[in-house]
Amino acid sequence: MAGMGKRMRPHTLTTPKPLIKVAGKSIINWLIEDIAAVCDEEIDEIGFVIGRFGEETEHELIRIAESVGAKGKIFYQDIAEGTGHAILCARECLKGEVIVAFADTLFKTDFHLDKTKDGVIWVHKVDNPSSFGVVKYNSDNIITDFVEKPQNFVSDLAIIGIYYFQSGETLESELQYLIDNDIRDKGEYQLTDAMENMKNKGMLFVPGAVEEWLDCGNYSATVYTNQRVLVNKKDQMQIDSNRFDSSVKIHEPCFIGAGVQLKNCEIGPFVSIGNNSSLENCVIRNTIIEDNCTFNNFDCENSMFGNFVCIDGTCKEYSIGDYSTIR
Repeated sequence: MAGMGKRMRPHTLTTPKPLIKVAGKSIINWLIEDIAAVCDEEIDEIGFVIGRFGEETEHELIRIAESVGAKGKIFYQDIAEGTGHAILCARECLKGEVIVAFADTLFKTDFHLDKTKDGVIWVHKVDNPSSFGVVKYNSDNIITDFVEKPQNFVSDLAIIGIYYFQSGETLESELQYLIDNDIRDKGEYQLTDAMENMKNKGMLFVPGAVEEWLDCGNYSATVYTNQRVLVNKKDQMQIDSNRFDSSVKIHEPCFIGAGVQLKNCEIGPFVSIGNNSSLENCVIRNTIIEDNCTFNNFDCENSMFGNFVCIDGTCKEYSIGDYSTIR
């Protein structure tokens, strides 16, 4: 999660992309909780490979790791040299069973790890496989090929960026081999090249299918992800109707944080409002609002607002970063 998140600007100018919230929790928080559920066992440690995001971010990541009973560790990738290089930045965590996850994706699934194989690669069927890395597999459900952005159809099972390896030591060795021999793809050291070598040595990988794959690559995709998380986690989104007076109408599913004040508002569906925000005379649908925002006389949908945003007036769709004011 060391990237700058340029496609998510202005929001990532002040908040690292994996810490942007959907449905009341950061993307990385939801991801770790979902992976923990798939593992169905205790997680010993979580290594976060990040940029120089500052102490506040690092402390939050350690807190998230501890929330699932794990020890959090921080590692830095100062030069973007590919996914294989990023994983090696956390080489001290590559011991025993390992899960590798790219931190801008969420998923919904009910499958559990097949630990009889050397690895599991999470995949999802897509309509445009030429935009993704895909896998092919045989009648025994064993992956036979990794194909990066195929121009001709070979498979529609896209790799979503979450992987299980039975041996972290083997993964480390294969990634180090790429660097020692300067084996690059498009100028970078790629995890898929290491997995191809492992497969060619007889290691067995199987696909792990997910029901839903949610991208957080840009603001509109993140707003949609917020919607789907609210639906998928609706049992965690119960709102006390007594918090607000009769001038407030809430169409669930929604998330409303602590200290939120609402007056003469219609909220939802698919709205997340962060802590200590205040809204009056507003109609809000399918929108993410972060903490400490103040909205008056406002009507919007399909939008995303950072922290400490103040708006007085009417609009329809916006993507507004932290500490912005519109009157």
